[in-house]
Amino acid sequence: MSLKVMGRLVILALLFALAACGPVLDTPAPPPTQAPVNTPTAPASTEPATVAADSPSPTPEPPLAARVNGQPIYLADYERQLGQYEVSLAARGIGPSSPEGQADLAQHSDWILNVMIEQVLTEQAAVAEGVFVSDEEVDAYMQEMIAENGGLEAFRAKLAEWGDTEEDAWRQIRAQLIGMQMTRRIIEGVPTTAEHVHARHILVDTMEEAERILAQLQASADFATLAQAYSQDTSTRDHGGDLGFFPRGILVAPEVERAAFDLQPGQFSGVVTSVLGYHIVQVVERDPARPITQENMLLLQDQAVQEWIEGLWTQAEIQRFVETAP
Repeated sequence: MSLKVMGRLVILALLFALAACGPVLDTPAPPPTQAPVNTPTAPASTEPATVAADSPSPTPEPPLAARVNGQPIYLADYERQLGQYEVSLAARGIGPSSPEGQADLAQHSDWILNVMIEQVLTEQAAVAEGVFVSDEEVDAYMQEMIAENGGLEAFRAKLAEWGDTEEDAWRQIRAQLIGMQMTRRIIEGVPTTAEHVHARHILVDTMEEAERILAQLQASADFATLAQAYSQDTSTRDHGGDLGFFPRGILVAPEVERAAFDLQPGQFSGVVTSVLGYHIVQVVERDPARPITQENMLLLQDQAVQEWIEGLWTQAEIQRFVETAP
């Protein structure tokens, strides 16, 4: 079992994963009502206003799936996305009405609504931070998509298959570009150098065994030799438990990482408990400003994006009006 994980940079992945198999989720707001321009002002009436019944009734708001910081996500849009997901199931050979298909739809209904909410949160954050995508950028990107899909007629046919129009696609492309710009801003803020420690560890299954190994270390036994003999971390055991250099935020077990950064070269920890088991950690070297490797940079960028998204959710006022499976 390894303490390190592979990078999986999430560039608002929920938005772009859907782009590979169909339109990106979109929740367009209704067009604003514009006041008439240069309309002559009617003279004030001296007659009492008694014909209230002749006044037009306000148009009721369409049914909602959710409301995000006051911005609606319409039920019709949510149901359209569910329908598009059913199409994707059929394309994978899964009948939407089959037990397997129904279970899949139930499982992903909440995920689909969360994607729609996350897109609204992203666009709201872009407005707040002054991130702007021009119509020319959207047009250029749409022309690329049309070319990649075999021309305009083939592109329109694909949209029709998904129940979308060219206008829908244009808005969805704009949302993608905004998401890309916001993500770029976040990952560019991740520093390229950071404090690192070079550490190794021994992982065992029980506290008793960890304490026994700790006693041997305290009696001057060699750390690497004990790691090779006893550690359950197969990815580092043959190398004496060596984890290499790493900055903060990389290890799967944060308890081990904290212990490593609390030690000086040559020191080893007491028994450290994590979800993986029981560890003893030793620091070999420290470097106050070491370049971050590409693999670790991907992990840190991923974390930065995830933390940013989680922050949007935490600060948002979200109302849900449909029942979805958790």
